[in-house]
Amino acid sequence: MSKCRDLAEVRDHIDRLDRQIVPLLAERAGYVAQAAGFKATKAAVVDNERIEAIVLKVRHMAHEEGCDPDLIERIYRSMIDAFILFESREWMHLREAL
Repeated sequence: MSKCRDLAEVRDHIDRLDRQIVPLLAERAGYVAQAAGFKATKAAVVDNERIEAIVLKVRHMAHEEGCDPDLIERIYRSMIDAFILFESREWMHLREAL
């Protein structure tokens, strides 16, 4: 990470990162949509054991990167909640199509 000279430069870097993050989130959404097809029940969309494993993994990754693990956990839990809603909708759409 480079040291910024002003707020405009900070925002330029954030915008650059967003251009990288959004395509990754879109790819993740594609896999989440596929996952919905493998789950027999809507209740299976929420896998608490998997959620906790992901959170533990990203907290460790955050620590390795010198980032606040609590921040990363909050971001991931919010993201996972959003993907659960998305996957639930996908699950319903797949079953309506049958």
